[in-house]
Amino acid sequence: MATLKRFFVDNIGDTCILSGEEFEHAKNVLRLGVGDEVELLDNSGKRYVAVICDVQKRQMTLNVLSVFQGDKEATTKVALAFGYLKNADKNEFIVQKGVELGVQKLVAFSSQYASAYMSDNKLERLNKVSKESAKQCLRDIYPAVTYADTLEKALDDLGEYENKLFACEFAENSEVDLSSLQGSTAIVVGSEGGFSKEEAEIAKAKGFALVSLGKRILRAETACVALTSVVMYSLGELGDKR
Repeated sequence: MATLKRFFVDNIGDTCILSGEEFEHAKNVLRLGVGDEVELLDNSGKRYVAVICDVQKRQMTLNVLSVFQGDKEATTKVALAFGYLKNADKNEFIVQKGVELGVQKLVAFSSQYASAYMSDNKLERLNKVSKESAKQCLRDIYPAVTYADTLEKALDDLGEYENKLFACEFAENSEVDLSSLQGSTAIVVGSEGGFSKEEAEIAKAKGFALVSLGKRILRAETACVALTSVVMYSLGELGDKR
């Protein structure tokens, strides 16, 4: 049986209205019509199987047939905060791969050596990428992407996490054993220019452990994916934990 097409909507009851971009995609791209079954998501972790019963010019109505709890979400909370990059495609890559790997919180931030600037349109685009990535990898929710205009604000936003990792290219050794992580984990990776010594000290004062990613200097987007993958594996969320 082919995988049902998936759409994020609000206010799902016995019936549901699909409108806006999701409606346009369903009607004009996927050519769905009356009688077609789809899967609806409301970002609560539940999945709803529904059938299209009416199609109008700007919306379609669906009847919900069944509901069940999704099983694709990571059991351990992981957040990824990344320095906002100059190249829009690289920011989208970080969001896309973070969602695929199971990250539940995404924070873009500005820092001392960052030279890119966020706008409402750019942030809206990143949230759209998060939503589309969640659909593609069959997640039950999509993480909202938020923006912090300073590193300190981003760090404060991650205060609730049990493990706080601060990727730092000038750290000689990691201050935490990445192979034995347990509990919720926050990951912080800088922009193209990395972090200053002063920013590293601020992070340490806020309870973050400096983490080395080895002898080679990684691109920012590579560092995000590499460290997130290691963390997910260590927490047992990526493959078998050995």
